[in-house]
Parts: sequence; C-alpha cells; structure tokens
Amino acid sequence: MKQWFALSAIGRDRPGIVADLAELIYECDLNLEDSSMTILGSEFAVLLLCSGEGPGLAERLGSACKRLEWEKRITVFFRPLEAPPAEPAAHGPTLECIVTGVDKAGIVARVARTLADHGVNVEDLRTESRPEPETGTPIYTMRIRMAAPPDLDRAALAARLEEVAAALRVDLVLRERPPAP
Repeated sequence: MKQWFALSAIGRDRPGIVADLAELIYECDLNLEDSSMTILGSEFAVLLLCSGEGPGLAERLGSACKRLEWEKRITVFFRPLEAPPAEPAAHGPTLECIVTGVDKAGIVARVARTLADHGVNVEDLRTESRPEPETGTPIYTMRIRMAAPPDLDRAALAARLEEVAAALRVDLVLRERPPAP
C-alpha cells in the first residue's frame, strides 16, 4: 500500500544541499512527488511531498533524517499523511495579488486575512524587501497566487483589498492569472 509523507527541511545554503535531500529520498525508496525549494536569507528551505511502498518506510526515513541532521546540519521534519493528497478542489479563476510599498509590519497579515475572509485559498506567497536605490528605504513586495471560490464576489474582494492597501499606504494590484501550462 502506498504511503505518503510531507517533509520540510532547512539548512545553511550551500552547493549540494538539494543533492543531499534528493539522495535521502532515493535511499529511503521514496518517490519525490512534489516540491518547493527556495533560499531565505542565508538559509535554504524545502517542502517535499514523497510517496513509497513497503514496510518500515517511516522508520527508514526517520533514521535518514537524523543522519542528515547530524552529518550535514540540515534540520529535517517529516510527517506521515493519513491519506493520499486530495485532488485540487474546483475553484473559480486563479488570481494574483501584488503588493508594493514601504516595508512595515502587518502587510502580509492584513492582506492574508482579507483573502481568507473571502474564501480565497493562497497557493503561493512570496515576499522580499529591498532597499530603494536612491534613498535606501526598504521597499516590500509581496506576490500571492491564489484560487478563488467559484462564487467569489470579485468586486467586493477588490474593494476590501483597496481599503486595506489605503490603510497600509501600499500599492495593490489584483488580476486574473492565466491557467498554468
């Protein structure tokens, strides 16, 4: 019977960190089903969805994760899933929200709460803060890819997001994204 695992890992970014994690998955007789990997500051962060069949998978994965932590200083957590990943739910349009402005506390929290209140599911969220070339002022950019419910009142969402953007003094663009290839 096929077993599923969610795995997260973080470690100082360096050449070979992806190879170390991929080899861990391979050596445990697991298949890498889905992944997201990125550099955050000086750290490399990974989310993986793996599957495999046979006895002792969780025990082998647990031992391999401990070994990787000890040998390579990569912090690894994994969790067996109770069921296979669900098929994506039917939803309305895929939307994108881009927020740009002077960095301040609350941007992600306020925008994310507004989306949640309208039943929008965040699928991917990326942020960065970079100094403005002329003044050095930190400029914050957030990009959110999201799935809207089929019955979304897009005008109401846009109006509420505009209110949030005005209160935060940031620019906000909400637009429909073409389907992924």
